[in-house]
Amino acid sequence: MFTETHQPRFSETDALGHINNTVVPIWFEAARVPVFQIFIPDQDLTKWNLIIAKVEVNYLAQMGYQAPVEIRTHISKIGNSSFNVLQEVWQNDQRVAWGECVMVKFDYSSNRSAALSDTEKSALTTHFIDKAELI
Repeated sequence: MFTETHQPRFSETDALGHINNTVVPIWFEAARVPVFQIFIPDQDLTKWNLIIAKVEVNYLAQMGYQAPVEIRTHISKIGNSSFNVLQEVWQNDQRVAWGECVMVKFDYSSNRSAALSDTEKSALTTHFIDKAELI
């Protein structure tokens, strides 16, 4: 599991003082950087080989701006050319949101998916969690 702590900004709140629903996917993307580094350690965009096929976010409770949030990032499925990234938001010791995205290793020159290498699968496996344990 990868973890990242983030202090919500006032600008991320809505008119009711809650964290806006559009913010969580941005937090999730930022917290996926360690996953990206498995594939592109130097984050060189000319070597980029990932694409998102699906994103899902589930909100469980209200989030406020005064307390930090912890983003927990897991791998919940590993296929031949794709894998699922399951992420959670925790605030004040409460799970307040979770989401999952399907990422595909992608060859932009041929415009097709590419097989995950054994090294990539092994690195992803170290962060694997059974989705049923969290949902």
